Amino acid sequence: MVVGELTTNCDVAVIGGGPGGYVAALRCAQLGLETVLIEKNELGGVCTNEGCIPSKALIHAASVAYEASHSEDIGIISATKLDFPKMQGWKDSVVLGLRDGIAGLCKNSGVDVIQGRAFFTSSSKITVETKHGPADYEFKHAIIATGSVPSTLKGLEFDHRFIIDSSDALALKTIPKDLMVVGAGYISIEMATLFAKLGSKVSMVYRGTAILRQLEPELGMEVQKRLSSLGITLYLNSEITEWKRKGKSAVAKIVSKDGKTADVPFDRMLVAVGHEPYTQEMGLEKTHVQLDEKGFIKVDSQRRTTDPDIFAVGDVTGAPMLAHKAFREAKVAAEAIAGMKSAFDNVAIPLVVFSDPELASTGMGEQDAVKAGYKVKIARFPLSASGRARTMDAHSGFVKIIADSDSGIILGAHIAAPNASELISELSLAVEMGALLEDVASTIHPHPTLSECVMEAAEDGLGRCVDLAKRKA
Repeated sequence: MVVGELTTNCDVAVIGGGPGGYVAALRCAQLGLETVLIEKNELGGVCTNEGCIPSKALIHAASVAYEASHSEDIGIISATKLDFPKMQGWKDSVVLGLRDGIAGLCKNSGVDVIQGRAFFTSSSKITVETKHGPADYEFKHAIIATGSVPSTLKGLEFDHRFIIDSSDALALKTIPKDLMVVGAGYISIEMATLFAKLGSKVSMVYRGTAILRQLEPELGMEVQKRLSSLGITLYLNSEITEWKRKGKSAVAKIVSKDGKTADVPFDRMLVAVGHEPYTQEMGLEKTHVQLDEKGFIKVDSQRRTTDPDIFAVGDVTGAPMLAHKAFREAKVAAEAIAGMKSAFDNVAIPLVVFSDPELASTGMGEQDAVKAGYKVKIARFPLSASGRARTMDAHSGFVKIIADSDSGIILGAHIAAPNASELISELSLAVEMGALLEDVASTIHPHPTLSECVMEAAEDGLGRCVDLAKRKA
């Protein structure tokens, strides 16, 4: 980098230090490009500090505590004492360790990390407001990776006391006695399950008729049964018309579409109804970057925007808003800047919900495949027939594979099972490489494992699953 009196020159300026940003910066540096990474808060972004990592840490801790106190059937009879501040401290240590790891990678790779708020002043220059004052950077290329922010609902705006977002929920000092969750997407489900296992009385309110609408209906139904067994009250086809403080807590009026009403108390109301791209106050009007009708940045297959020297990756470019999608996009953008023939042409982008049981999907859904003109074959294997599932005291769940009936090519897969987040990768690879049911069915899977369910499902699709006495080859 060339540092002048007023302006620092660099090959690549990356705005945003979350999953898309720091990976893009590291890949750029790996390819020999002089790179500046600008982050206004903490390295790692929301995912590392306020989202993916802290939520999964607390979900794990809550599940350990819940299982320890609900395992009489397998001979474990014990009263579990929760130390929530200590649990939060452990979660924070996990976050800090990963954040420090990202900082170390940047330092060792020669990425110049700048803390401050960046905005464009032209298509080749940005200004960064730092604690030491403004600093100007002239770049050959820029990568926007500013992520997204939680959407709000009219009348339920965040006050971060009674009405909270998911970041607030993960930083609570005490476990809410009564938690109300607005929404029924994956964040809502994960948070509702987490706090129910920690002992909160949880209510969920959703305008629609079914939870987790972005997934196969069977997956949502599997989790919905579990929510009920955890004591979570679901108010579907309903919305909150008003809420009022009542001492140190509050009460919400819930009205269903058929006119029924309920006054439900809460200590905290978590509103999780989606995310919006973060492009505010970035000076994009000083560039040729264009937004779509929903406010997301338009990009091509290399993640290049309508301003040829500016790229964008991650949530700010639209759905699906997933860290692992941002990782891949970041590498594509960096490689494109370096002159490589790289493109985001992935077929399968897996989606995981860390619910109970875990859910995972990749590739096409059943109706998607039908609409695309395929003659669909459904292959399925229930966990109730799995020896490993029984040894884990897991009685429900399934692996469902969607294939083209004529060719046997695997088009998509959907799993409800313990460790579905790990099982889905095999099937994502199968979709990505155009594998056949025969390829998966003929691959030896270790016994006893849950991964056998994937093989058995493929065999079911071929009509030769010996552990399901319903078909003859």
